[in-house]
Amino acid sequence: MRVGVLTGGGDCPGLNAVIRGVVRKGVQEYGHDFVGFRDGWRGPLENDTVRLDIPAVRGILPRGGTILGSSRTNPLKVSDGIRRIKDNLAKQEIQALIAIGGEDTLGVAARLSGEYGMPCVGVPKTIDNDLSATDYTFGFDTAVNIATEAIDRLHTTAESHMRVLVVEVMGRHAGWIALHSGLAGGANVILIPEQRFDVGQVCEWVTSRFRDSYAPIVVVAEGAMPKDGEMVLKDDSRDSFGHVRLSGVGEWLAKEIERRTGKEARTTVLGHVQRGGTPSAFDRWLATRFGLHAIDCVHEGDFGRMVALRGTDIVRVPLTEATARLKTVDPKLYQEAGVFFG
Repeated sequence: MRVGVLTGGGDCPGLNAVIRGVVRKGVQEYGHDFVGFRDGWRGPLENDTVRLDIPAVRGILPRGGTILGSSRTNPLKVSDGIRRIKDNLAKQEIQALIAIGGEDTLGVAARLSGEYGMPCVGVPKTIDNDLSATDYTFGFDTAVNIATEAIDRLHTTAESHMRVLVVEVMGRHAGWIALHSGLAGGANVILIPEQRFDVGQVCEWVTSRFRDSYAPIVVVAEGAMPKDGEMVLKDDSRDSFGHVRLSGVGEWLAKEIERRTGKEARTTVLGHVQRGGTPSAFDRWLATRFGLHAIDCVHEGDFGRMVALRGTDIVRVPLTEATARLKTVDPKLYQEAGVFFG
C-alpha cells in the first residue's frame, strides 16, 4: 500500500515522533510505501511531496516542529480544492492518507472521508488539548511544562520587585494550559475562557496577596474574557478556517490591575515558545504510540477514524465524533484550583 502523510495547523512538539512511528512500523511490519505531503493540506492541493522512508525518519524523535512543514491551508475554501486533492492523490497512487493535526486539520479529513469517500485516518495533535474523544493530545504536556517553568522563574522576579506579574498563555477557547500550568506553578489567580472573570475580584485577590507581603502571579489564557467586556484580539484578521488572532488580554489585565490597585503590574506573553523545542518524554511516548496505531488502522482499512488515548489504551473513534465539539475545562476542575486564589 502507498500511504500519504501530512501535518497541518500550528507546529507542535511530537509531530516528528508520529511520522517516525508510522513509517517505521509501516515499512518494517507491513511493507508499505510512504509519501509525505509538505505544509499540511497545501501539499495534496499542489502535489508537493517528499519521500518518506526509514532513513528519512532516523533521528527525528527528539526534534520539535515537523520535517514535513505545516500550514493552516483549508482546501474546502479553495476553488476546486477537492477535485485537485483527488487528482493528486491518484497521480501519486495514494491508497490512504494519514492526517496529523488539530480541530481544523481533522475537520477537513472528516469531511473528505465522510462526504467524498477518501480513505483518511486522523491523529490528534494540539498543545491546547481541546480535541474531544481523546483524554490527551500530544504537544499539550510539553506546552504545560514550558509554561510551568516560566511561572517558576517569574515568582522570583515578582518577589524581588514586589510587583504583579501577569502571564498570558495559549489555549484559544480552552483553558487547559492555563489551568495545568497555573496550578503546577503556584499561581495566585488562574483565568480561563470557560468562565468569565470579574476584574474587581481579581484585584481583591491581588491586594490580599500583597497584604501577606507576597507578590502575586496571575495566569490568564489568551481566550479569557472579563464579565463586562469582550474578547481581546490582536487584530481583526482571520485565517482560512475563520479564526481570529488571540492575544492581548494579559496586557489589558495588567493595566487594569495597576489602575485599580496602584500596584505595579507587568505582563509576560509566552506565545509561540510554548509550541517550540524538544517534546517532553510523555509527548514522545504518546505521539509514537499514536503513529503505531494509526498505521495499524490504515493497514486494516479502518478509515474515517482517529486514534485516541483512553486511560492508557489507544482506541479508534470516528473522525466526526473527534471534531464535533471542543473539549473544554470542567467547572469542577476549575473550582479545585480556586482554593489557591488570593
